[in-house]
Amino acid sequence: MTTTKLRDSIFECLTEAKSNSDEVKQRALKTLVSITKVSPQNRNLLAQTDDALSTLLTLLESSSPLLQTLTLSILFNLSLNPNLKQSFTDTQTIYCLNSFITSPVSPESSKIAASLVCSLAMLDKNKAKFGVANTIQCLVKAVSGSRSLATHHLLSSLAELVQFHGNCSVAVRAGAVPVLINLVKSAENEDLTGTSLAILSLLARFNEGLSALRKTDEIVNIMLEVLKGRCMLSKEGAAEVLIRLFEESEGCVRDALRLEFSSVLADLSVRGSARARERAGLLLKKMMEADLDTYMEESPMYYQW
Repeated sequence: MTTTKLRDSIFECLTEAKSNSDEVKQRALKTLVSITKVSPQNRNLLAQTDDALSTLLTLLESSSPLLQTLTLSILFNLSLNPNLKQSFTDTQTIYCLNSFITSPVSPESSKIAASLVCSLAMLDKNKAKFGVANTIQCLVKAVSGSRSLATHHLLSSLAELVQFHGNCSVAVRAGAVPVLINLVKSAENEDLTGTSLAILSLLARFNEGLSALRKTDEIVNIMLEVLKGRCMLSKEGAAEVLIRLFEESEGCVRDALRLEFSSVLADLSVRGSARARERAGLLLKKMMEADLDTYMEESPMYYQW
């Protein structure tokens, strides 16, 4: 299809999207989903068409779940173009996406809304906008509810947003740490566990997140159980969390010395991924140093000096 014909087709679809008939709107939106699914050039053509974005954003507030889901799909496709990621991150649109996350009209709408947030948040300038507009609180609330097909998408969005320091504080204050720990402990799904630990390791970079982790009952034992598991992504995340804990808390190191950590870490240092082997080596070193310090303090020779 030539550019001229494509532009005419897009214009016709947008006109039909304003129709009073839901059936006509659905047909038009399905065509736009198809047009924008693969080609970046097609996405730009749609975005450059007069009133295109305003028409789509209006349709987000439709009373039809199918129309809303189709519109979300088009917006998600548009967000894949880096130059369009700032085009629809105004406060009203973000609040609308928040509502799809906390009160989805369908499982599919929640998944696509979360994916759209994740895609838009990949532009660093957008991360703070979502933090200010309560998106992080909405994600934590949605994840803390019953498990759904959208949970992984919700976690991916949260993982992207907490790469920004300010959003880490927001997430911790919203109760993200206990929610994520519960996901890790449930071990229902390795992907969910791995993503949850990746988020926890990001939160642990700063004092608020680290403090919340230290206050978690049996945190060292919880991480040990992950290290005994099969998912390498989860093991990497658990090792990263433990490194942060060991650096700041002697109590956590002492807890580890009382458990079977050394053998588990030794195994990981040989049979893990490159990142896991590196982290296991650091943890073993810290435990050896702590063990030596304990021995020196308890040895009679120590007091003679």
